[in-house]
Amino acid sequence: MLVQRPEIYLFDDSFSALDYATDAALRGALTGETREATVVIVAQRVATIRHADRIVVLDEGRVVGTGTHEELMAGNETYREIVLSQLTEQEAA
Repeated sequence: MLVQRPEIYLFDDSFSALDYATDAALRGALTGETREATVVIVAQRVATIRHADRIVVLDEGRVVGTGTHEELMAGNETYREIVLSQLTEQEAA
């Protein structure tokens, strides 16, 4: 349970220190708690953000793509390279 309910939550790479199972469990628990808010997650781990409504891809500080996981996999080579460095083709689908 969260103490306060702000309109915007910013998680700046805070999930990267967690193992995959804990990361997934925490994000699942936060979903209900943050339902009415905007949630911004800065992450390097694809699994942390792959179900986001919008993903912003940065390359050397520049925005090189925005979209869903599926949109970016289909049309953004930078995102695709990042994903395939962490997941197999089957896991990425």
